[in-house]
Amino acid sequence: MRSNPCIFLPWDSSFFGLRIGRLKGGHLSEPLLAEALDWCGSQEIDCLYFLADSNHAETIRLAEYNAFQLVDIRVALTLVPSPEENQHAMANGIRLFKEADLDCLKAIARQSHSDSRFYFDGRFPKERCDDLFETWIERSCQGWAAAVFVGELDGAVAGYCSCHFEGDAGSIGLMAIAPQAQGRSLGRCLVGAAISYAKSRGISRLNVVTQGRNVRAQRLYQKCGFVTESVRLWYHKWFGRTEHPLPQDSDE
Repeated sequence: MRSNPCIFLPWDSSFFGLRIGRLKGGHLSEPLLAEALDWCGSQEIDCLYFLADSNHAETIRLAEYNAFQLVDIRVALTLVPSPEENQHAMANGIRLFKEADLDCLKAIARQSHSDSRFYFDGRFPKERCDDLFETWIERSCQGWAAAVFVGELDGAVAGYCSCHFEGDAGSIGLMAIAPQAQGRSLGRCLVGAAISYAKSRGISRLNVVTQGRNVRAQRLYQKCGFVTESVRLWYHKWFGRTEHPLPQDSDE
């Protein structure tokens, strides 16, 4: 028996108060798309996520022809830490998370991830998108991440970087710098702390994902030794909503 072409996403659905699914794999064909759309109808899906292979022309053509909305360019970068390099201590102002930091980190999260696909979609309420990243950093601090590094400037919490490990591979989860601390090398220090932490645990590969529109982040990771590994495309397809106009910015 053939498996379903999509999966239902309980956490996303509960968080946004919608029925959300995800299309498996990165390629589309006409038969697969027909199966996926039938599944969405039977499951009463409101929004379907799809992470597409940017090098597969038929996939892009079918997605665009069938009203999938391009919401993000997903750039994945990788670093292989060199064992010959000496592990360096964390820079001044960089330390591990403490419970007293949480409110400050949540406030930074609410204003720091507007490049994400959820904001750019235009149909998820902005307040709920802010809540998403606040929840993300809170869960990271409460044990979902292996470590959360905190950066301070002038005695105040001004940024964070979370790390996850699985086997001998690791990843940077969320990284953000408060607006008033931009341009003061705090991001590079936080990423450096994550790299050192990974090396100290024998991690052979460290990954990070950012948005194609987030050139600042890409430059930061490249300066720290990461190289681009893949570029894929995030699409959202809405059902029963695509004919409705997108929210318009107000001058009032």
